[in-house]
Amino acid sequence: MITINANTDAIERAITDLISKGDDLTAPMKSIGEEMVNRTQQRFRDKEAPDGTHWAPNAPSTEKRKGHDRVLEGESKQLAKQFSYSASSEGVEWGSLMVYATMQNYGGTKAEFPHLWGDIPSREFIGLNDDDEDEVLATLADYFSL
Repeated sequence: MITINANTDAIERAITDLISKGDDLTAPMKSIGEEMVNRTQQRFRDKEAPDGTHWAPNAPSTEKRKGHDRVLEGESKQLAKQFSYSASSEGVEWGSLMVYATMQNYGGTKAEFPHLWGDIPSREFIGLNDDDEDEVLATLADYFSL
């Protein structure tokens, strides 16, 4: 599973403050996990990284090999679907269940990984942007205003 530590100062402060009060954050962490998985899947539909930049197009050799130009879409289409999260009172992690997700997210070169058919550019899909951070903070605030 690919996971990225997406702690920001604001989120870390909010979580630390709530934990220090003895609050169990498992329920809001589950909500956050579900939302971040949804946002990650939306990035596949939009073909965008968390920062809003468009993914690099496929190389002509990749298009020829795959028979289409759809970025990060293989025969099974599972990379865009196989996400999960793990939530506890201390935090939440989300990521892809696919073994090749790390390579697709960060990219790599044939020189580094000789088994590749060519260089793979980074096409980030796991991450946290400002809107995501606002959503996390809003979820925590909503949970404790009930």
